[in-house]
Amino acid sequence: MDYMDLIETMTPEVYRTLVRSVEIGKWPDGNALTAEQRENAMQAIIAWGELHLPEQERVGYISPKDGPGGPAGATPLKWRE
Repeated sequence: MDYMDLIETMTPEVYRTLVRSVEIGKWPDGNALTAEQRENAMQAIIAWGELHLPEQERVGYISPKDGPGGPAGATPLKWRE
């Protein structure tokens, strides 16, 4: 089984467990994540999200601006010299 096969078969429950473990730095049994485990878990979270989550719920999503200069009604900054 290659990496993407593993990601595709990962359940939403496993995904949520990985997310929570990365958030608090501990596995559900209380053991701390190593730096390597944290990195691998984050990669799995991102890969799973790309396959199963809508775009706006994925890691790193930034919502589009309302208009060319930003949100509607926003006043751009003016620099003074």
